[in-house]
Amino acid sequence: MTDEEHVFLIDANVLITAHRSYYAFDICPGFWEAVKSGHAEGRIFSIQHIKVELEKGKDALTDWINKELPQEFFINDSSAAIAKEFGPMMEWVKAGNFHPSAMAKFATDADGWLVAAAKQTGHYLVTHETRKPEAKASVPMPNLCDEFGVRYCNSFDMLRFLGRSFA
Repeated sequence: MTDEEHVFLIDANVLITAHRSYYAFDICPGFWEAVKSGHAEGRIFSIQHIKVELEKGKDALTDWINKELPQEFFINDSSAAIAKEFGPMMEWVKAGNFHPSAMAKFATDADGWLVAAAKQTGHYLVTHETRKPEAKASVPMPNLCDEFGVRYCNSFDMLRFLGRSFA
């Protein structure tokens, strides 16, 4: 696969962590420009469930997504094709001996929908979560990605794939 073929779906934790720490708006505006330009090139997106999650913060990040990102950045994830991918993932979670609270959170959270959207589109999922094979109190997205053949990476790998650096 060439770098030009990588398209990414960003998890909320990527933007939240960047905003609150190492890529804060006043420290590294280049990161935020990279997200916008990556989207303009058709290579960076997220989903509506993630937008809803981000808007709960009611902070500078919320303002940025509403003022700086086009509506098309957030893919409509309520399609039948994405729901078709989500169903088997929910069944896998139910059969995986996860705690009831983890199952309930997965059923209502954005994470499963993001993985389902990545599966349906063939895009990379971008998250800062890590694989935790023994997890039962939560459903780590990398575990789900590995189970369902979804490619994933972190934001640093995404930036490398996109050829972005900040000087």
